[in-house]
Amino acid sequence: MEYTELIRIRESIRNYDPDRPVPYEVMSKILDAGRLAPSACNYQPWKFLVISSSEMLKKVKNCYRREWLSNAPHILIIIGLKDKAWTRSYDGYNSLETDVAIAMTHIILAATNEGVGTCWIAAYDPALLREALGLDEKQMIYSITPLGYPKAGYKKSAIKNRNPVEEVVEFL
Repeated sequence: MEYTELIRIRESIRNYDPDRPVPYEVMSKILDAGRLAPSACNYQPWKFLVISSSEMLKKVKNCYRREWLSNAPHILIIIGLKDKAWTRSYDGYNSLETDVAIAMTHIILAATNEGVGTCWIAAYDPALLREALGLDEKQMIYSITPLGYPKAGYKKSAIKNRNPVEEVVEFL
């Protein structure tokens, strides 16, 4: 798909077909896009967890109790490894959150390109999710998204509600 069209049609999907899992080949393309994302000094301080088993899905879905999530056949969780991220010497800024956000953006756009729906979720219960996944203190959860095909009859939004370019761009 042409890139500009891809970013125009990408939207958050909240209506998944639970009986249509994403095939391994398609999932691999989507995850490879995240793997190829840029990161500060190319440190790649992330790990992608794909939750697909019914047992793990049940545990993970408890961290975000919205009805629509219960139909997603997969959930992707991006874990950041703070001690593996680049840190700026001038002020101690750690690039982890930026690096992980770039990887998630690549994944979401790749999923859209493959016809797979996503919805970037940040309003999850981190303590429940950390416990469900058995993570240690060095593994930071930064974002999750369902991965799945929209349910039959799903209608895409007609337009995106975004501020005009004149309001968000300033040339100096």
